Amino acid sequence: MEDVGKNLGKLLDKRNYRDQFSAMMAEVLQDPDVKAFIAENEEVLTEADIQKSYAKLYEFVQEKRKFRINDPSMIAPGYEPRLALNFHFIDVTYVPTKELLAYQKQEEIRSRIKAMDMPKDIQEASFADYQQTPGRMEAIAAAVDFISELTANPQEFHKGLYFVGSFGIGKTYLLGAIARDLAEAGYTTTLVHFPTFAVEMKQAIGKDQVGDKLNAVKKAPILMMDDIGADAMSSWIRDEVFGVILQYRMQEQLPTFFTSNFTMHELEQHLSVTQRGESEPLKAKRIMERIRYLTQEIQMTGKNRRNDGQ
Repeated sequence: MEDVGKNLGKLLDKRNYRDQFSAMMAEVLQDPDVKAFIAENEEVLTEADIQKSYAKLYEFVQEKRKFRINDPSMIAPGYEPRLALNFHFIDVTYVPTKELLAYQKQEEIRSRIKAMDMPKDIQEASFADYQQTPGRMEAIAAAVDFISELTANPQEFHKGLYFVGSFGIGKTYLLGAIARDLAEAGYTTTLVHFPTFAVEMKQAIGKDQVGDKLNAVKKAPILMMDDIGADAMSSWIRDEVFGVILQYRMQEQLPTFFTSNFTMHELEQHLSVTQRGESEPLKAKRIMERIRYLTQEIQMTGKNRRNDGQ
C-alpha cells in the first residue's frame, strides 16, 4: 500500500518551495533598480518575459548586494552588475568600475617598464617625486625634450642620454622617471643594471642561454643601461656583449640611455684596459664611437641623496 504520509510530506515540501520561491521573487521585484528597469521597458516586456527572466533578476539583486559590501564571493570582483535587455529577455551585464579601470591602467603602465635587477623604487619613479635641484636641471630638461620629441615623431631616430655624475645624485631614478612617462605614452622600456647583467651573461654560457639573454636586451624598443663602467669588463663582455648590443642598436637606430660615474672620455680609458690588465685602446675607441652615436652626454651634480629620498 502506498505510503500516504510520505506522499503528503512531498506535496507539502513542494508547496513550501513554491511559497518560498514566490516570496523570494516578490522581494526581487520590489528592488528599486529592478522596478525602474521594468518600468523603462514596459512597452517591450510582457509578464511572460519577466517570468522567464526571474533567474537573471535574482542574480542581479544578489550580485548588487555583494558588490556594495565588496563580498569576495561575487561573480566578477571589480565589476558592477547592470540590467540589460536582450531581445525579450532581461540579462545581467558586468561593467568595470572606475577603480578597476584605474588599477588596470596602472598595471598596463607597469608592464611596459621591464626592469632587470633594478631596485623597486626605480620601477615606481616619477618626475613628480624628483627634486629639481640646480645640478639636475640640464638632465631634466634633456629628458623632457627627448620624451616630447619621441612621442611627436616616433619614426625618426632620437639620440638617448648619457647621464654622468657621482654616486647617489639621482641618475638611475631619472631613468625610471623617463621610463614611466614613456610607458604612460604607450612605449615599452627595458632597464638593465649592467654590472649584474654582465655576471648573468657569464653564467649563461654554461646554460646555453647567451643568445636569448643578449637578444632580449639588444632588441629592446627603448633600452636603459645603468652603471656602465662600475666594474672592470672582460674583453668578452666588452666586445661580444656590450659591443654587440651597441652595434645592433646603432644599426637599427633604437633609443638608448646610459648612466655612469665616468665621463665618456674617462669611460674610454676604463674600457681600454681589460680585467687581465691588457691595453686595447682601439677596441675601446670603437665602443665609444657607438655610444657617442647613440647618446648625448649630460653632466649631473649634487649631493649623495641615496638615503634621503629623491
